[in-house]
Amino acid sequence: MTSAQTPRPAPPRGSVLGTEVRRVEDPDLLRGRGRFVDNIDIGDEDVLHAVFVRSPVAHAQIRRTDTTAAAAAPGVVAVLTAEQLGEDWVPAFAQIHDRVGRPPLAVDRVRFVGDPVALVVARTRREAVDAAELVEVDYVELDPVVDMEEALADDAPLQFPELGSNIALAVKDPEGDLDPLEGAARVVRLRMENNRMATSPLEGHAILVRPRLTRRGTTEGEASDEDVTGLDVWISSQHPHLARSLLCRWTGLPRAAVRVRVPHVGGAFGGKAGIVPEHGAVVRAAQRLGRPVRWSETRSETMLSMSSRGQVQYVELGLDEQARITGMRARLVGDCGAYAGHGGSFASGSTRTMSEGSYRIPRLRYDAVSVMTNTAPTGAFRGAGRPEAAAMLERLMDHAARESGLRPEEFRRRNFLAPQDFPHTTKFGARYDTGDYARALDAALEAVGADEVRAEQVRRREAGAPWQLGLGIASYVEITGFGGKEFAGIRVAPDGRLTVMAGTSAHGQGHATAFSMIVADQLGLPMEQIDYVQSDTDVVRSGGGTGGARSLQLGGSAVHNAALELREQAMELAAEMLEVATADVELTDGVLGVRGVPEGEGTSLTWAQVAARSHEDGDGLSVYHDFQQDGSTFPFGTHASVVEVDVETGRVRLLRHVAVDDCGTVVNPLLVRGQQQGGAAQGISQALWEEFRYDEAGQPITSTLADYLLPGSADLVPLETHLTVTETDRNPLGAKGIGEAATVGSTPAVQNAVIDAVAHLGVRHIDIPCTPERVWAAIEQARRGEHEPWREAPAVLDHLPDMEEKDDVEV
Repeated sequence: MTSAQTPRPAPPRGSVLGTEVRRVEDPDLLRGRGRFVDNIDIGDEDVLHAVFVRSPVAHAQIRRTDTTAAAAAPGVVAVLTAEQLGEDWVPAFAQIHDRVGRPPLAVDRVRFVGDPVALVVARTRREAVDAAELVEVDYVELDPVVDMEEALADDAPLQFPELGSNIALAVKDPEGDLDPLEGAARVVRLRMENNRMATSPLEGHAILVRPRLTRRGTTEGEASDEDVTGLDVWISSQHPHLARSLLCRWTGLPRAAVRVRVPHVGGAFGGKAGIVPEHGAVVRAAQRLGRPVRWSETRSETMLSMSSRGQVQYVELGLDEQARITGMRARLVGDCGAYAGHGGSFASGSTRTMSEGSYRIPRLRYDAVSVMTNTAPTGAFRGAGRPEAAAMLERLMDHAARESGLRPEEFRRRNFLAPQDFPHTTKFGARYDTGDYARALDAALEAVGADEVRAEQVRRREAGAPWQLGLGIASYVEITGFGGKEFAGIRVAPDGRLTVMAGTSAHGQGHATAFSMIVADQLGLPMEQIDYVQSDTDVVRSGGGTGGARSLQLGGSAVHNAALELREQAMELAAEMLEVATADVELTDGVLGVRGVPEGEGTSLTWAQVAARSHEDGDGLSVYHDFQQDGSTFPFGTHASVVEVDVETGRVRLLRHVAVDDCGTVVNPLLVRGQQQGGAAQGISQALWEEFRYDEAGQPITSTLADYLLPGSADLVPLETHLTVTETDRNPLGAKGIGEAATVGSTPAVQNAVIDAVAHLGVRHIDIPCTPERVWAAIEQARRGEHEPWREAPAVLDHLPDMEEKDDVEV
């Protein structure tokens, strides 16, 4: 994929920061030397293979499970059900209802197609797969509920009848009966759907567990017995240390007894947070059998079990006579899927947090409910609630602009927060650091050539051309870092070689490159002299893993501060060796010398000489640092997209996509550009192609890559990426997150472009993905005068139950 790049000021002379350094991680992957969980060889021929038996129905009681034939099959070591593995809940990354959790296997009821009901463990995977076919489960089918709004009905089938409702979480506006639309000269309304997606990483969930056994004392002549006193775990996860914590809770073992290692991760995007119930089942099976057990998800399993998003949004915007916002009312439904999947809570959490976006909204009422359905539990996906917030706002702003007779950019300029408004605290507690939203908007419009595009649009409309042109923009702000903390450490070997470690856990972002650049910049050493270690809980003391675009601003800041401390250590030792004051020592290009004195014997030392001396006198130079960031950071930007739409068939063709993102200080433009391109590709894909769908019986109908549409290289265009730089003061690097920003901005830009292309025909809204069927139907409805972008929200959204309110922000 190619990319245009805005020229940026040159970095300070001699600094590697701000330059395009090639990724040091890539050679192993490109040469086939990458290690993933499924190909890790622990040198043990006794490794067993696990396969799950999964429910083929969406909602049913389990009357009986017969494992007799499977247990007798060749190579089978065990066939386990909830009776053997227990009914206690596997600790989760997030639990949003204190009475809803998931055991390792379904106990008496299945709640979605793919719910695991049994676990077969055999000598080989082939034998386990064959035996799994022999497990007989007697299901008594129950009525499912698939649609999130239908799940709110009084007579809807209940996942957990004892709860009396499918509602897992509700957030009511604390201001009660406030009407934010009162007194508005105009009110515009939209009902929008944010589609459910398959996370679809290259590699699904995977785990390899090796129990550590301690032989108990036995009397002579008796068979020996063994206790599992520890676990070695290799897992595909974004959070090694969190995974260890959850596994310790699950097993009751102390932290020191569980070692978690994460090798290369074949994609994650939020879908591999902590551990999942299947991991708990495999761990308990390994403990029970006293042998290593390996499990890797198939593509089919990943499609059935790893999904994200799913919201319905009812939003109303009040405007004055000058088209300035007077207030907004938002009522949202979030789809949890089965077992109160935490992805449904984003409607009540991060979408709510970012519901004001980049705009000045004097009055706001926000109510949301998270509801359980008989579909796969939802989780996070690149942005975790923030793309949904941006999609809601940016569609609404375009709609309001059109209803007001203004160009989309003019409407936004009238309502943007201005640079002098920062720092700015929103109603729900988000503390915006810095922003210059109009600057990013202007840059995007200039880069895309908005005037020329619109001139061509007019020409096509006047000519009645079958392919109509549309220009869409989206000006977003997103939250990253979440005010967290992170660990970094640096150790120096006797020869001067450095080992850098951080608690973040890369799965493709380029941590080894970026963090090595930061250390090299502070110490004046070549990057080839730096090794990077991550994702091993026995080596890296602590860590928050990856998620929320936290890695550079938290992990990078920790590494930066650790490098500063290490430099001070080295200069103090060099001063002692040179018999001068520490203030007289300077570090230049890896040489420690006396300030103002030419290099020479007795006046300067190489880095290796100082390192060797540190090991002669003690344990060597080393630093361990914990960085705490005071609050989140708020990157922003504007995306502009140009599409053409065949008004006779509804087909959409992407012509151009321009991303102008602002992530503060840029350490490596190459890495940032990669995040922009990858994020935009996923966001564009949601707007045009991707949607995970179920039929009325809860059966997935897009559960293979033949049915679930992902774009190929021919479907996308070269993504034009640009940057503005507005530094933050919340970390020493001045950096904000970039890992999810382009996903946040791209989807509504493309959606707005599609609607803009057919707006002259009377179309006011099209839900994503903007498939040919949906676009054609919207055009036909508009021609008949039937297209209306609003319908009344479910009554329950006006009468939410009393439930514990969710904290506002920065969880």
